[in-house]
Amino acid sequence: MIGPAELARRVRGLELRARKNVGHLGEGAYRSAFKGHGIEFQEIREYMPGDDVRTIDWNVTARHGHPYVKRFAEEREQTVLLVVDGSASTRFGSTGVSKREVIYELVATLAFAASGHDDKVGLILFGDDVEVYVPPLRGASHALRIIRDRCEFSPSRPGTDIVRALKFLDKVATRRAFVFLISDFLAPDASAQLRVSAKRHNLVALSVNDALEAQLPNCGLVEFIEPESGARMVLDTSDRAVREEFARGANERERLLRERMRAAGVDYFQVTAGRDCFPDLLRFLRAHARRA
Repeated sequence: MIGPAELARRVRGLELRARKNVGHLGEGAYRSAFKGHGIEFQEIREYMPGDDVRTIDWNVTARHGHPYVKRFAEEREQTVLLVVDGSASTRFGSTGVSKREVIYELVATLAFAASGHDDKVGLILFGDDVEVYVPPLRGASHALRIIRDRCEFSPSRPGTDIVRALKFLDKVATRRAFVFLISDFLAPDASAQLRVSAKRHNLVALSVNDALEAQLPNCGLVEFIEPESGARMVLDTSDRAVREEFARGANERERLLRERMRAAGVDYFQVTAGRDCFPDLLRFLRAHARRA
């Protein structure tokens, strides 16, 4: 557990970096990335002279024999929910920046972006189980609370259960929300539950990884310790065949993860520790909004 002074310093640093990141996400960029066209379906009514013919609902028109149009209303508010993995495996880092620190900054930036545009934002923190739930509210002080809770969080048990976290999400979020599932996804397959949650919510998966998890350096005998199970393994990284097999395994895990996300209807974006992801993340979210 970190002390109050260290917690305050960490939260302040994250606030400053998050506000800088959000500064690049202007009003137009936020609306295009988070709200798409900024409209939501309201009702179907009979066509009136002057209505845009592009809004005609041809299925309803065919059933009734005269034209009907879809009416839309501007989206006034959105709920953003951050479903965040705090398990032991996120502590790993080989570049001076751990996956956990990357997650801190993602959480802070998304929380301030939402609160700065008067959207509600909430937090679900999980490891082997859901341990923290912060219901969605507006405002910068609420965003700061979310950052503090993420910084303070340490899971009570090892393990990562994404299925349990998504089931909790679907229980507490009864209305459609913009959900960011942030994890390193070193966890059992959650495809079935991902499909269920993606039908209920606008679900985006942000996968945080470290370059060393995909490519071993040549540095002789190395002991690896699995942070959640405690399992140990010694590998001879000077052996080219070992390094190539490790890379093949990592590439296959990533390929399978992307395939499962696509099949579940979840847009997927990968973040690598030590690299500035926010310009690419904004472009990804804009493309996601168009698809959604």
